[in-house]
Amino acid sequence: MSEQNKNSDNAVVSPERRRFISAATATAAGLTIAPGVMLYEVAHGRPEEQAASSAVRWGMMVDATKCATGCDDCVTACNTENGLTPVAESAHPRQAPQWIRKLELQDPLTQMETNLPMMCQHCAEPPCVDVCPTGASFKRADGLVLVNRHTCIGCRYCMMACPYKARSLVHESLNDTQKPDVPRGIGCVESCTFCVQKIDRGDGTTACVEACTASGHNALVFGDMNDPESEISKKLRELPTKQVRADLNLNLGVRYHGI
Repeated sequence: MSEQNKNSDNAVVSPERRRFISAATATAAGLTIAPGVMLYEVAHGRPEEQAASSAVRWGMMVDATKCATGCDDCVTACNTENGLTPVAESAHPRQAPQWIRKLELQDPLTQMETNLPMMCQHCAEPPCVDVCPTGASFKRADGLVLVNRHTCIGCRYCMMACPYKARSLVHESLNDTQKPDVPRGIGCVESCTFCVQKIDRGDGTTACVEACTASGHNALVFGDMNDPESEISKKLRELPTKQVRADLNLNLGVRYHGI
């Protein structure tokens, strides 16, 4: 047996094996913190001692009675914050990622029309996580459902599993729009993150909520659903709300009033 193949302290390690060991070690170190922390800790500068906690569950309440027809401020704010190219400006509009979209619903009996934003529902039991073959789709301890672009292989199983059509595949290069605190990548699946970069900075809100509030509509409320004193918890107690496809028993992080 040659010296290179001996299992000793003096054994020679090939460059390929060295890179593999380094990557495996980094991955293991990241995963010891908490599920999902590794993905954003570098981009957001989240200290290890501030790992996401299950004591918090981030959620959003949408008041469809206040969502204005023709207003897309929430969509624009999302695009700006996360570096998404607007659908109208994309070279391939049908394939353009859209983390939040406006839906127009009509009651077949009364013909009453309702507008509401639709995004990732941040399920407590996310189907996208269940079907992901690599673990790229994961739920963070604080309820955020995210995608690790480093392990996503673009198989799109999660897109097929999502009942809300909230996920999309990045088809185009992102060199011109990439933002340092919002990791994205061509060939990866992505969806609304509840502006995780803002949460990890301590902003406590999302870009879409800020835009909706600034426009005076106040149709969106974001916060900690586990905190009985938070604005969202108070709203959920005051107003009747529904979960879209409640029959699936996914325990959604987004609740709608007025639908």
